[in-house]
Amino acid sequence: MIFTQVELAPADPILGLTDAFKADTRTEKVNLGVGIYKDESGSTPILKSVKLAEEKILATENSKSYLGIEGVQAYNRVVQELLFGAEHSVVKNKRALTAQAPGGTGSLRVAAEFLVRNTESKTIWVSNPTWANHQNIFKSASLGIQQYRYYNAETHGKDFDAMLTDLSQAKAGDLVLLHGCCHNPTGIDLNETEWQRVADLCLKQDLVPLFDFAYQGFGVGINEDAKGLRIVADTVPELLIANSFSKNFGLYNERIGAVTLVADTETTVAKAFSQVKSTIRGNYSNPPAHGALIVSTILADEELKSLWESELKEMRERIAKMRTLFVESLKAEGVTQDFSFISRQNGMFSFSGLTKEQVTQLKEVHAVYIVGSGRISVAGMTRTNMPVICKAIAKVLA
Repeated sequence: MIFTQVELAPADPILGLTDAFKADTRTEKVNLGVGIYKDESGSTPILKSVKLAEEKILATENSKSYLGIEGVQAYNRVVQELLFGAEHSVVKNKRALTAQAPGGTGSLRVAAEFLVRNTESKTIWVSNPTWANHQNIFKSASLGIQQYRYYNAETHGKDFDAMLTDLSQAKAGDLVLLHGCCHNPTGIDLNETEWQRVADLCLKQDLVPLFDFAYQGFGVGINEDAKGLRIVADTVPELLIANSFSKNFGLYNERIGAVTLVADTETTVAKAFSQVKSTIRGNYSNPPAHGALIVSTILADEELKSLWESELKEMRERIAKMRTLFVESLKAEGVTQDFSFISRQNGMFSFSGLTKEQVTQLKEVHAVYIVGSGRISVAGMTRTNMPVICKAIAKVLA
């Protein structure tokens, strides 16, 4: 008997919260934990552009044969164009190669395993705070984890000087995890000047940037959100990008992402990418096709691409409106604490500043579920549930 020796794993801080929410029998409950976009009706819609792309795929698909290890080739091409722009030197000089992977999580895991197996890089620096699953992914890949300061709890803003101070202690070959945009969980992004300083530091100290790029288009715009990545790619000769289309295409259950490797020459990237493929082969062999076909079909068709861009803009603008409404509604409920910083943040999440005790009270007394760190999924707010949320927070803060 060996299974009796296995200990019960602790609940995941995000997915476990969703399980608790589902088990809650109260009728007036709100889940602001998991990062899933909701429309005004509280539903997670399938985009019209996705539905139309699926119709085209079903009408023309004639095989269910295995994909290659790296996935759908057309998909990998459009991923690079979306990340860098079609005219970027990385693309034109063929210094990047891309492999389709199962979501952002799978992309990060492939990148981490490739590095551990094939390089001397054994330590990764992650922001404090960061997405709750980052440490789990990197520990599972046998990377050591160090933290750099990012968030200033007193100002509810970034602490860029502390970030640079901490990263200045990183050793040559160390990895630096960077949130491409819409930092999770804080919603606070670097500006272009700060991105350049991070790029210069990585170049000077021979650090390897690993971008987690899961929210392109949810911050300011598709190209605007990629400025940080492109600045770093202009400066640093080697980097990795793990991106996901769960959010900006609404393809959550298709688990569609990609890992992109950038090197200094076409020859070097080909050699290194062969080991990325070897890593994938020993993990899941090759990816599923459907999500990649949806993305590549949309981005290759001007009408579908235009429709997708308008739908993405609509989602981005709705979240921004919810930020403003949240701040205004808290004031209307008599909350005197300043929450105006929330309206200045980007993307799906906000670091609210609520304590663990307050978060627990919100859940147990008011059936409002947010992550223990105080991270709120603004994308889950609607005009209907806003009064419930803000009344509960007002009572907790009273």
